[in-house]
Amino acid sequence: MNSEMIFIVIVVFLCLDFLLERGLEWLNMRAMAPVLPEKLRGIYDEKEYERFQRYKRENNRLDLFSSSFSFAVMLIFLCLGGFGWYNAWVVAQTGNTILQTLIFMLGLSLASGILSLPFDWYATFHIEEKYGFNKTTVKTYWLDMLKSMLISGLIGGALLAVVVWFYKWAGTYFWVYAWGIITLFTVFMSMFYSQLIVPLFNKQVPLEEGILRDKIQEFATKAGFKLDNIYVIDGSRRSTKANAYFTGFGPRKRVVLYDTLIQELTVEEIVAVLAHEIGHYQKKHTLQFLLASVIQTGILLWLFAMFVNQPALSEALGGDKAYFQLGLIAFAILYSPVSMVLGLFMNMWSRHNEYEADAFAARNHNGDHLISGLKKISVKALSNLTPHPLYEWVYYSHPSLLKRIRHIARNDLKSHKKK
Repeated sequence: MNSEMIFIVIVVFLCLDFLLERGLEWLNMRAMAPVLPEKLRGIYDEKEYERFQRYKRENNRLDLFSSSFSFAVMLIFLCLGGFGWYNAWVVAQTGNTILQTLIFMLGLSLASGILSLPFDWYATFHIEEKYGFNKTTVKTYWLDMLKSMLISGLIGGALLAVVVWFYKWAGTYFWVYAWGIITLFTVFMSMFYSQLIVPLFNKQVPLEEGILRDKIQEFATKAGFKLDNIYVIDGSRRSTKANAYFTGFGPRKRVVLYDTLIQELTVEEIVAVLAHEIGHYQKKHTLQFLLASVIQTGILLWLFAMFVNQPALSEALGGDKAYFQLGLIAFAILYSPVSMVLGLFMNMWSRHNEYEADAFAARNHNGDHLISGLKKISVKALSNLTPHPLYEWVYYSHPSLLKRIRHIARNDLKSHKKK
């Protein structure tokens, strides 16, 4: 395939991706009933449902405008030969392939961040503020952005530099070495992310002694799950939305509770939510997803290694020969359909695992408490309880709330019958 044909394919893929996303979003908005459906009574009241609809519509309008703007900028930049022009300028600054790639990607990242900043600012300080979610101050917002840029720049830049070095040193088989180093980094971050990265943004303190800690420890012991590290994170500094998560493996594992979760849920509901998370760990879902991610990365790098040295790939973006950085951009666009298909299967698998974790919580703790806890979390976050089935199938990693409730109720009933 020559460069002209690759260019056409790239443009077609970008257009199809944009149209698919917008079409699914349109279907999802159409699926919202104008009045509270009977099956939602008892979860949302009428006023909360009206508030939910306004919140979703405002976010949808902003997303439509933001994505359309980004799509237009990308298409114009691509069609006017912007990538080729920018690459020529970078190459004129240095002949070192590693520096060329780092400068090229840094410039694109900064440009992308600057273009998306007004939309992110509006979402945070207008929409989230309007509906009572945002607790972020202007100072915290800018500090978070600066920290995120520095961390992603340092870590992402270091990994990219190593990958390019392997590319120059190992030739065709650079992907094997790159896969190895990325796998080591992934495992390391899975174990130490909460200790190394989270403290740069939030405070984490051990959960104080009391009824909640005793109940969590009691359930963990009953479930045969050794749990010593229970922390509370100050999520209320930025949002009113509640959450909880597990991180790490073996002796490094810890459970992290958002302070908003503790404020909104009862003790039994919190234990039920944690029982769900323990279910993921006991069913080895976290480890399985880590392995799947490693395999996906290997396939991605293998395919990239097959195409990166093809001059036509870089020429399609305006290069005069094969360049690693241009090949990387072109490949990322061409790989998007494969990525979407893999994402569909990963989301299907994730939804299956969520059902399994819910069933574990219902059988080993209390399904009613889990249901009431999930209801509070969903309503507090103004979650969409009636997504369009196709939209849910494509994007949702968790089943919608009503599906989870029905599934939990069935498993709770089974556990009561056994008793």
